[in-house]
Amino acid sequence: MSRRQVSSTRRFVDSGNFPFAGALHSKSRSSPILSIGLVIVGAILLIGYAYSGSGKFRGEAVSRIEGDYSCTIEVQRAIPFLKKTYGDNMHKVLHVGPDTCSVVSKLLKEEETEAWGVEPYDIEDAEANCKSLIRKGIVRVADIKFPLPYRPKSFSLVIVSDALDYLSPKYLNRTLPELARVASDGLVIFAGYPGHQRAKVAELSKFGRPAKMRSSSWWIRFFVQTSLEENEAAIKKFEQAASKRSYQPACQVFHLNPYH
Repeated sequence: MSRRQVSSTRRFVDSGNFPFAGALHSKSRSSPILSIGLVIVGAILLIGYAYSGSGKFRGEAVSRIEGDYSCTIEVQRAIPFLKKTYGDNMHKVLHVGPDTCSVVSKLLKEEETEAWGVEPYDIEDAEANCKSLIRKGIVRVADIKFPLPYRPKSFSLVIVSDALDYLSPKYLNRTLPELARVASDGLVIFAGYPGHQRAKVAELSKFGRPAKMRSSSWWIRFFVQTSLEENEAAIKKFEQAASKRSYQPACQVFHLNPYH
C-alpha cells in the first residue's frame, strides 16, 4: 500500500502542478507512518479545541438517565468537597435522585460513611450492583411526591440531585419539607442551571414532565416560602474547599439547614 502512495505523489511531482514538488519528491520514499501520525495528532488537537471552545466538556456531565445532562454525576465529583464541608456530619448520608446507585456505591467507599439512596423512578435496566443494593434495602425505589419511608432526622446529611428539577411547585411544596424532615445536620440540593438541556422526549414518560431549570433567585425565594434557611457556614466552607482545587460545580449547589 505504501508503494501506491509513493507513486501517487510522484505523479503530482512529475506533472509540476503541486507546490514544493522537490521537497515532496525527496521525502516520498520515507515511511507513511509519519504522515498518519501527523493526521492523528491534528485530529486530536481539533477535537480538543472544539471542546474547549464550547466550554461543555469539562463543566457538564453526561448520563444515560438524565438525557444528556446530569447533576447526579456532579454529586460524585463533589464528594471530596462535601466531606471537607460537613466533616463528621457526613457519616450517615441519604442520596435522592436518578441513578442513586452510583452515588451510594461511591459514598460507601468513603471511610466511616454509611449511605442509602432513594431512586424516584422505576429501574428497568438496573445493573447487578444496583439490584444488589435494592435487595439489601440500601436503595429504595419510591415516589418522592409522597412521604419518605424514614423517621425524622434519620440521616445526618441528605443530598438531592436532578429529582427536584422535574417537580412542579405543587409537589415541591410537599417534597422539599419532607427531605428536610429526615435530615439532622444538613440538606444539599444540586439543581440544573437555566438553559441546560432537558430530558429527551423519549424519557418524558419516565420523568412525567420536562425538567424545569430554575434560577438561584427562584430557589432562594422558594426556600423562604417553605421556612428553610441557607446554611451560611456550610456555603463558605464548600466554596473555600472548591477554590483550593479550582473546582467549579456544573450545577447549582444549595446548602440548607434542616428543620429544628
